[in-house]
Amino acid sequence: MRIAIIGAGNMGGATALGLSRFCPGVEITVTAKHRETLEKYTAIGLHATLDNVQAAQWADIIILGVKPWLVKEVLEPMLPHFKGKLLFSLAAGIPGEQLKKWVADVAPEGVYTVIPNLAIELGESMTFAHEVIGTESSRKCLLDLFNTVGKTLLVNEKQLGAGMMVASCGTAFALRYARAAMEGGVQLGLYPAQALEAVLQTMKGAVDLVDAHGTHPEQEIDRVTTPGGITIQGLNAMEEAGFSNAVIQGLISWK
Repeated sequence: MRIAIIGAGNMGGATALGLSRFCPGVEITVTAKHRETLEKYTAIGLHATLDNVQAAQWADIIILGVKPWLVKEVLEPMLPHFKGKLLFSLAAGIPGEQLKKWVADVAPEGVYTVIPNLAIELGESMTFAHEVIGTESSRKCLLDLFNTVGKTLLVNEKQLGAGMMVASCGTAFALRYARAAMEGGVQLGLYPAQALEAVLQTMKGAVDLVDAHGTHPEQEIDRVTTPGGITIQGLNAMEEAGFSNAVIQGLISWK
């Protein structure tokens, strides 16, 4: 399987690194505007080129990793090479009908909007995908590919925005909590490096608990909150300061 990743920016680059590490047998070509951007990919053995059209012609799957306002401009020269191929667009905010209109005359096998997050680089992405044009075969290919680098949910288009906020932007939200907890730890007397190590391991452990037990987060919270104990005092203080509402407001702020 040959994959061309058009645009090796933050998300396109992370996708290239993740797929190259966790999908043995897949050949990957990455493109960028500047040769300097491509050096770290050639250093790990990936093909790289400044020629988007050449990459698209070579590939079976084209992953479009450019900014939304550049999609049409970058897409148009490649369109003659899309017949029978798959297009995965990582650009949020481009309506499916618009993508369908742009590829209407070139008969791709499948077109999907795909929203991974940066943890795809480590094989731990939470990816949301919407089918614009597809078949059973193209859906299987999409899910098989992105499930090797995390978990994937195929959703309707209206749910893509929610998926983006919870899982893609959600990386930043989770790390902002980590920063705040680290700062609190320092105020309590830990050195910064100690606080950071403790917070990150605690976050990882909390996630693994819920995942392993298949429980609702509140069930695991209940196991920690001894009646009259300090955990419930801390939780109530956070809620008094608006913690849950702040998270929810951050998530729905894009609307």
